[in-house]
Amino acid sequence: MNREREKTSAYKICMVAVAICINLIGGQLALLLKLPIYLDSIGTVLIASILGPFYGMLPNLLSGLIMGMTVDVYSLYYAPVGIILGFVTGLVYKKCHPKKGWILLAAIIITIPSTIVSSCITAFLFGGITSSGSSILVQILAKTPLGMVGSCFVVQFITDYIDRVICLFVVAAMTKVLSKRMKESF
Repeated sequence: MNREREKTSAYKICMVAVAICINLIGGQLALLLKLPIYLDSIGTVLIASILGPFYGMLPNLLSGLIMGMTVDVYSLYYAPVGIILGFVTGLVYKKCHPKKGWILLAAIIITIPSTIVSSCITAFLFGGITSSGSSILVQILAKTPLGMVGSCFVVQFITDYIDRVICLFVVAAMTKVLSKRMKESF
């Protein structure tokens, strides 16, 4: 029995490591192409959907630390967003495993808490300017009655929502191709 637990723990650790790599690749791709979305949480959503809220918090936190210390210092500051994203995603998948029709609604539920935190970080720490391509939109909207915080929230919500929908569709496709044996081991 003890040996089975060790295998499961090692398996989960390896899955988290794979998720970190997926996050790093997605984040670098979005930075390289200056996309207004992030793609740095596909691995987080994958792990949260498979292993639950606790493990869901780890990939984005760790990949954010790695990216923050190597290529994108902004990633460090957004670690709390990844923690919230992984936790909420894990809860959503635990309560009601989103099917294709539920993905758009699940994306809203997952997006709102993390967007509140990320928009506050963007507005108060960085004045609306980050490494994301969406910074241009924030600066334009900041001149409107929305102000900096409101414009950060609006832009963050739009870009985060699109990012989460993409993540959820990619994760749905990835979990669909997993073997029956792999699904049973989770």
